[in-house]
Parts: sequence; C-alpha cells; structure tokens
Amino acid sequence: VQLQASGGGLVQTGGSLRLSCVASGSIFSIDFMAWYRQAPGNPRDLVAKIFNNGSTNYAASVKGRFTVSRDNAKNTAYLQMNSLKPEDTEVYSCNAAGITGRGTLFDSWGQGTQVTVSS
Repeated sequence: VQLQASGGGLVQTGGSLRLSCVASGSIFSIDFMAWYRQAPGNPRDLVAKIFNNGSTNYAASVKGRFTVSRDNAKNTAYLQMNSLKPEDTEVYSCNAAGITGRGTLFDSWGQGTQVTVSS
C-alpha cells in the first residue's frame, strides 16, 4: 500500500493549509490514518489521527486549530490547518495501517511534505 501526501507550502502566520494523503494499492480496510511532523534533529511527533469509526486524536499543540478528516470511499485523509504559527514549520508525513486485499496487515508511510509558516 502506498501513501501520497500533498498540500504543503509556504504561508504567513495566521494562514491556512490543507494537506491530503491518498492511499493506493490493494486495500481491504484502513484502521486509521494519521499525520506526523518532524523538524530537523527532532523526533517525529503525532499531530492527528483518525480511526475508521471517525474518532480522532490530536496533539495538544494543534487542538482547536487543526482538523483531521477522511473520505473512506477515496482512501484519503485530510489535515486542515488553520491559525498557523511559525512553530508549525516542519515536514508533515502521513501514516496508515490496515488490511490489504490479500488479507495481510500493512503499516505504510508517505513521503513528507514541507509546511513553512513565515512570521
């Protein structure tokens, strides 16, 4: 299963961006889709996660500003990021886990997309 992330870019403080992550390949079901972010020299941190029942988890630093959603029919997750701050400047990656069409488990990562917030 492959993940393709997109939507990063440069935005001013207070601006918004929407990231997308599309899962492709032989997919039977996706248990969750998640967004992580990482700055150079730092560990990768969970930003937001959405499960197949629609429940969500958020990092404390983004609660109230970011919203994760998914379109199950399109195997796509979104991260709507509002009120962006310079400290949100990191590389954002998506992660998904579930069951393939062959009945095996998968845990896949997409390539990162850079989000830069200028002050």
